[in-house]
Amino acid sequence: MAQYTQQFLNSVLSQRGPAALPYAEDMKWHIRQHLMHLVEAYPSLQPKTAVFTHNDGRAVNLLQADGTVPMSFQGVTYNIPVLIWLMESYPRHSPLVFVNPTRDMIIKRPHPFVSPNGVVSIPYLHSWLFPSSNLLELARNLAHFFARDPPLYSQRKPSTPNPNPSPSPNLNPAYASVNSSPAIPPREYSPSPTPPPPYGSGRMEDPAEVYKKNAINKLAADLNGDIREMRKGSEGQMEGAFGAQAVLRRREEVLRKGVKEMQDEKEALEQQLQMVLMNTDVLEGWLRDNQGKLDGSKAEHVDLDEVFEPCDVLSKQMLDCTASDMAVEDTIYALDKAVQEGAIPFDQYLRCVRLLSREQFFHRATATKVRAVQMQAQVASMASRSSPQNAFS
Repeated sequence: MAQYTQQFLNSVLSQRGPAALPYAEDMKWHIRQHLMHLVEAYPSLQPKTAVFTHNDGRAVNLLQADGTVPMSFQGVTYNIPVLIWLMESYPRHSPLVFVNPTRDMIIKRPHPFVSPNGVVSIPYLHSWLFPSSNLLELARNLAHFFARDPPLYSQRKPSTPNPNPSPSPNLNPAYASVNSSPAIPPREYSPSPTPPPPYGSGRMEDPAEVYKKNAINKLAADLNGDIREMRKGSEGQMEGAFGAQAVLRRREEVLRKGVKEMQDEKEALEQQLQMVLMNTDVLEGWLRDNQGKLDGSKAEHVDLDEVFEPCDVLSKQMLDCTASDMAVEDTIYALDKAVQEGAIPFDQYLRCVRLLSREQFFHRATATKVRAVQMQAQVASMASRSSPQNAFS
């Protein structure tokens, strides 16, 4: 039977043209393996092809597994007839499962996993995930859930008493007063035998052909294994490449930040260079103007405090603040020496340092404000000097 099943699946899945089954070419090998494993574990389920009609009226030729699933209820094994349709998107999506009651059976209403029209909806179908899900595990789950709550009952015939009553107990006393009593299908139920497929009926297969097909199947299995290994290796290489890409992106951000900081520093240095060049021009002009004013006899009696005079109010204020700051600094230094030598008491030293530090703070704050105003004035002066040059050019 396994050989006939294999020949049948090889025949129907290898067809091309209008008679080809509507399954993806890369999925046909998985479909064949799923059905072969199902038949090996459940010989009562046999694959066949039949026409399935969709709700929109489309009729397609699909594979199905028709037969029974054994389940154990109260220590007795019963066979539940089922029909498993492999839809066009199988195995990426779950199959469509029906219970297939015979004439002397009815579907239990209500049932948690079987609708009144026979559609089965167990949790395994809802959580179907390719490639881990398969038909073999589906059949095992069907047997498990059917054993918890049998979906089918045999009808009690009101005409003549049955000489061989079913040994199963009445599972639902609420149905005892109606014509159909809830009894599990008889133990000896078995579906009508499935005839061998036309492909292998009436003749023996050529041993050479059998060997050739087995070799092709083994080669296909080896190729699929190699493809899985290559895919794992490629995924590892891709993960490594993605990691290297992330590291390079982080380094790129660091480099961009460093370039920006260097550009800012370059602009600041260029501004300082312009300021130094301006001050150099001013000093060179002053030297040219005052170089011949003093002769050798008067140079010995020059008062340095009178030689250098501030050019404006801001410069005079800056000179005064800087001189006061330096004087306070020298005074604090002298106090440090005095307290180290014991010339003044320590508490008097602290009072003096506190007063001098407050005064020094005010001098430095004033000098900072004056420097800012001078910078603004210099920038405005540079702008006024460059405007006539641009006008002439």
